[in-house]
Amino acid sequence: MKLTFFGAAKAVTGSCHCVENGGKKILIDCGLQQGRDEVDNQQLDFAANYIDDVIVTHAHIDHSGRIPLLVKQGFQGKIYCTRLTAQLLSIMLRDSAHIQEMDAEWKNQKGKRAGNPPVEPLYTVAEVEQALTLLVPCEYGELLDIEPGVRLRFSDAGHLLGSACAELWLSENGVEKKIVFSGDLGNVNQPIIRDPQPIEPPADYVVTESTYGDRNHEPPESYTEALAQIIDETFDKGGNVIIPSFAVGRTQELLYFMREMKEDGLVRHNPNFQVVVDSPLANEATKIFSGDLHGYLDEEAIEAIKGGALFTFPGLTLTESSEESKALNLDKSSKVIISASGMCDAGRIRHHLKHNLWRPECTIVFVGYQAPGSLGRALLDGTKSVKLFGEEIMVRARIVNFKGLSSHADRDHLIAWAEQFDNPRPAQYFVVHGEAEVAEQYAQTLRDRGMAAHAPDYEEVYDLAANTLLAAGVPRAVKEKAAPKSAVSPAYRRLEDTVGELAALVARSKGVANKDLARLAEI
Repeated sequence: MKLTFFGAAKAVTGSCHCVENGGKKILIDCGLQQGRDEVDNQQLDFAANYIDDVIVTHAHIDHSGRIPLLVKQGFQGKIYCTRLTAQLLSIMLRDSAHIQEMDAEWKNQKGKRAGNPPVEPLYTVAEVEQALTLLVPCEYGELLDIEPGVRLRFSDAGHLLGSACAELWLSENGVEKKIVFSGDLGNVNQPIIRDPQPIEPPADYVVTESTYGDRNHEPPESYTEALAQIIDETFDKGGNVIIPSFAVGRTQELLYFMREMKEDGLVRHNPNFQVVVDSPLANEATKIFSGDLHGYLDEEAIEAIKGGALFTFPGLTLTESSEESKALNLDKSSKVIISASGMCDAGRIRHHLKHNLWRPECTIVFVGYQAPGSLGRALLDGTKSVKLFGEEIMVRARIVNFKGLSSHADRDHLIAWAEQFDNPRPAQYFVVHGEAEVAEQYAQTLRDRGMAAHAPDYEEVYDLAANTLLAAGVPRAVKEKAAPKSAVSPAYRRLEDTVGELAALVARSKGVANKDLARLAEI
């Protein structure tokens, strides 16, 4: 009965943890590393066919984005998630594959001229389609026996439509333990999404995120009034408002706010302002937000959302084709452009930044977390210029950060969520999904409140039956310094260990009956 941390250990992205019980190995999330967290997305930390099942807490790419790679490399088990997560994965993973294919094509065009060998995409749309056939959609509160001695239940994490905390009951050799994975915990009082739902204690172990574990969100402001003022000021100068936004969840919230601005006349100088959602993924996601949400939202909210009325208003345009996207930057009229990706590291937003960052009359509005190492974080940190599509672009536009607009729980709400398991207290809280300093600080916060807590390192292995550390992990600094393409992978090290164990078994088998030796040779 073991727990190994393969991702988001003292890092924000790339969530991936492995529970071993009764000989079965179950991944909780298999996310893409992004920004500074990225070491080598091509390299899994284990053999794919070593895994029996995958549990996905939600559809965001930093929790799901390497699932097609897992399947590509030999995984054939089941992938458990909520019904709406399954629907969102079907569009988000296809979009991710398209980006991977386009990136590889672009690199190969450049590399061919330089005489470099061709590169393959991380995975293709066809490989995503194969992964989607393995999805097992579930509902909140449903108890599932996914393996002998392993029971699963999802509860609403309040972070994204379909997002979930995962409760696992483990039974092995007469020992029973319950472990809870928070996934990403949502903020409270968000439009559309419910608050995180309580989980019935007790729990023996808790794995908790810590994205905002060192601070609280700023006091809530009227986002509609603040954003309306920015639109007025920018349009008065003849500029565009560019909003890098996560296509799923955040874009729908923004449309909700924009509709309110229109209805209440908050953009006083430019009441007929134009809004363009330049993201086919966001447009597909909005259809899901307008679909069957029974069991995922309060009935009152479901009634209000019927027909997508919360996300439509006069002056809204949804683009699909790349030609429509390019035309936006040829049109000189002022407009609000909402586009993905939210951290500016891929997608159409990079084209809009290229055409607007150098213009002092424009405003770039950030409405979500920007990971260290991402282009979005560089802009927030005040960089004077950026390179986009091989061209140096000066940053003269106004940069605005809506810090309070977050879909993650802040420090106080994280603490409140952790304390719901207080009677009796869990044997250990594992603090993950936070920048190294933040994860350490939040773990200390929990210890100061009398809870056993620590922030595990990459590849740390914990014995859940005995509540002891089996193997120390690799410190973050050491992992970052490693040369990933030439380094020996953990999967290869396991193979070496297995070969050693096999050699020892062969040595012990001298004198064994021939029929037994023959049977052993066939294994």
